[in-house]
Amino acid sequence: MEIFIESIKSGWYALLEYLSAHVLTCLIPAFFIAGAIAVFVSKGAILKYFGPKARKWLSYGIASVSGAILAVCSCTILPLFAGIRKRGAGLGPAIAFLYSGPAINILAIVYTARLLGYDLGIARAVGAISFSIVIGLIMSFIWMKEERLKLEGNENLFKAYGQGEHQKPVYISVIFFLSLLAILVFGAAKMWIYAGVALAILIVIIVIGYKRAELKDWIKETGKLVWQIFPILLAGVFIAGIIKYFLPQSVVETWVGGNSLRSNFLASILGAFMYFSTLTEVPIIKALMDLGMGKGPALTLLLAGPSLSLPNMIVIGRIMGAKKTLIYAALVVIMATFTGMAFGYFFA
Repeated sequence: MEIFIESIKSGWYALLEYLSAHVLTCLIPAFFIAGAIAVFVSKGAILKYFGPKARKWLSYGIASVSGAILAVCSCTILPLFAGIRKRGAGLGPAIAFLYSGPAINILAIVYTARLLGYDLGIARAVGAISFSIVIGLIMSFIWMKEERLKLEGNENLFKAYGQGEHQKPVYISVIFFLSLLAILVFGAAKMWIYAGVALAILIVIIVIGYKRAELKDWIKETGKLVWQIFPILLAGVFIAGIIKYFLPQSVVETWVGGNSLRSNFLASILGAFMYFSTLTEVPIIKALMDLGMGKGPALTLLLAGPSLSLPNMIVIGRIMGAKKTLIYAALVVIMATFTGMAFGYFFA
């Protein structure tokens, strides 16, 4: 009975920590950005860069590096992924964005290089970009027929780019989205003055550039995304906290030393199920390395951990189905495992 109570407490504390640290500064701005994408970004624009007619080098190139300035975690990226997917993005580029977003933000790469070494920092950046492209291409190939059928209905929309949708002067849209993005980035970095300036700019641009009906559509779409994602996300964080209770750090330290297949695979599995908030994976891995964790498993954890988590996989399953989610998670785990082994072999 005591074990049960303590495990529930662990889940509850994890939930409270998540709510206090991430909802205001990360999730709320992310949901509003996703709602804005769903309402104000033309489907034609999404199709132009991420759709079936887009050149692969362009769509995957943009998707693989678009998370570089986003200080987002595996959960904060979900509303943005849902937004571009709903707006017509192909499965491959959307998956590339989903993976790369939490993995390659500039803050995380610089922090990794400074705390864990430049070799790990560079390997993380190269691995995250290449992983996102390869995994996106594989997912797109597996579901090629399904994606073609799904997106064929958007051909007329692509030709009639932007017709019947919210039309704004370019500068209004640019300032609107940049201010939303700035709130997310500066809020996550706890740079409150800059976040406040961005919020003030957003309010001004909303007042001068948007009609009440448009703002209602934005709020309505944001609310739909919150209802779709947020409850499941909280349940996932709670369950992850319970798992953490039954999997103490001492166990991890025992099993992820060296550079064996077992240690890398276990590090990848742990990364897939554990939740890391933005940047917290770096000091955690630093502590594990000080206690004997190998460089190979460290890179494996860096490649699998930030982009996957139990809450993340639960929500992705609701967005794109259980089968696609399982394949996506399996690809991340397998690629991270063998990449970590190779890195540990050559650079340990």
